[in-house]
Amino acid sequence: MCAKLLILESPGKVKKVQEILGSGWKVAASVGHVRDLPVKKMGVAAPDFKPQYVPTDRGKEVLARLAGMVKNADAVYLATDPDREGEAIAWHLQDALKLKDAKRVTYAEITEKAIKAALDAPRSINMALVAAQGGRRVLDRFCGYMVSGPLSNAAGEKLSAGRVQSPAVRLVVEREREIKDFRSTTHYGVELTFESVDNITDGWKAAWQVKPWLAEGQEYLLDKTLAEKVSSVRSLDVIDCQESESRAAPPAPFTTSSLQQAASNALKFTPKRTMELAQKLYEGGHITYMRTDSPNLSQDAVEAFRAYCENQGWPLAEKPRAWKSKEGAQEAHEAIRPTHAEVEEAGETADEKALYRLIRLRSLASQLEDAVYAVRTLQLGAELDGQQAVFEAKGRTLLSSGWKILVKADQAEDTEDAPQEPENPVPAMKPGTKATALSGALLTKKTKPAPRFTEASLVRELEKRGIGRPSTYAAIIDTIASRGYVKTEKRFLVPTPLGEKVVDALSGNFSFVEYEFTRTMEQSLDDIAEGKADYRSVIAAAHARLETELAAFAKATGKACPKCGKPMVHRFKKPGKDGKGGYDFWGCSGWPECKESLKK
Repeated sequence: MCAKLLILESPGKVKKVQEILGSGWKVAASVGHVRDLPVKKMGVAAPDFKPQYVPTDRGKEVLARLAGMVKNADAVYLATDPDREGEAIAWHLQDALKLKDAKRVTYAEITEKAIKAALDAPRSINMALVAAQGGRRVLDRFCGYMVSGPLSNAAGEKLSAGRVQSPAVRLVVEREREIKDFRSTTHYGVELTFESVDNITDGWKAAWQVKPWLAEGQEYLLDKTLAEKVSSVRSLDVIDCQESESRAAPPAPFTTSSLQQAASNALKFTPKRTMELAQKLYEGGHITYMRTDSPNLSQDAVEAFRAYCENQGWPLAEKPRAWKSKEGAQEAHEAIRPTHAEVEEAGETADEKALYRLIRLRSLASQLEDAVYAVRTLQLGAELDGQQAVFEAKGRTLLSSGWKILVKADQAEDTEDAPQEPENPVPAMKPGTKATALSGALLTKKTKPAPRFTEASLVRELEKRGIGRPSTYAAIIDTIASRGYVKTEKRFLVPTPLGEKVVDALSGNFSFVEYEFTRTMEQSLDDIAEGKADYRSVIAAAHARLETELAAFAKATGKACPKCGKPMVHRFKKPGKDGKGGYDFWGCSGWPECKESLKK
């Protein structure tokens, strides 16, 4: 007889956890969700909007297998993933297996210390998290089931709508149209190259400050003749020389979003590939849980990383570093980090090892000193047509590498605040002294539109707008690509005509395609998770709004039910080989409450 049964989520974890727990335990996997809303019907209805869950085809087999194990266990522990999806899976297992005293445990890393600590502190299932996950699933079902049919009818071909996928497609479509509509403006600047000063330096440059020369309302200098005249300036007076220090703090440890962006930038991995590799590393016990909004490390991890860095002789920050979570951050988990600071290499494949290295160095770097630069700013002036033309030379010199001894800037896409001064060897010069330019260059510039989204930059934009959550970013992109709404060209996302058609049909008709509404709905789900909002109230309000919008859409497209006003949906099925069983008619989307139908 098995004394204790621990059910986790992924079969990839079973062997590792079983080795940790040893005899007296049996470890089994649910293989993800075991129940879901029914495939062929809505599965949720007013007035309570309680989801009607049924076992999936795979779930039936899993539940039958687990039921046998439960009978032979003295105690059952539910150790599914430490997020909303994991909490919901735990509840489904508890409910479907009729477990009366199951113990819920969570851990963020697959290590002996973490697992045994979790087993020592079991809890009950957090029903607020379960309700939030159920709310997300129901809202997705509403958009998919209620809108896709009328949308396809209006478009004359099969299309699908999604609460999160549709705003994502809209972002790609709008960016593409901005690019096509963009009209480039040619404008000008001037850069002077100066001779050496006392043989201290050479080849330093200064840029003409055009702003005082712009006409009112002008954003760029359009006068080429003026710029050419300015480029002929050679003798200038030093107006001012400022010395300053610039500091660049290290980037925060990885969240799901920042990991996907950095892995794309540094390793050319897609978000989907990054999450697949991270899953393997997590299941192998090498990194912490990879779906998280938090950029912060646990106190134990900070202490371990700082001790390791100190032993290596690396420049530690004076105090342990912490970061503020972004607005809308959902889960109170740790950032993604290695489970053991001293392990330099982990993973079975080259890609896994590369991702592990990226994660490890980012975590270690987070506790190191700032990179420090000496910045020199020189202002020079020359009289031109009765007005002073001012030039500015700015350059920096690295004084202390700090965290940059471990991490390259191009691996950290969230370091916009890092100093951007060029490596320009500007000399120290006293105000009032002369400077002579060796040459002047007319700079012809063109304004450029915003670039197309890459998968990584789309993830960044979704996160910025509060659309989706860490567990969904990769899936969103995979969905819109698999449905043919976007395609990839040289790593850039381009909308297809089908994607444009979907966006045009939805925009102005349905709230869920609006960015702010989608963000607000995500916040409502967060409020449910935190016990600040009632599930039924949130879902009922969203359902009522969608029904109103559907009725207006049906009226506008001429396919409204003559009895209740709801959209009519084309019901079609080919006859069997015997010529029977087929049908072709328009039926009310309000069925079974409204049974109105029209012949095709």
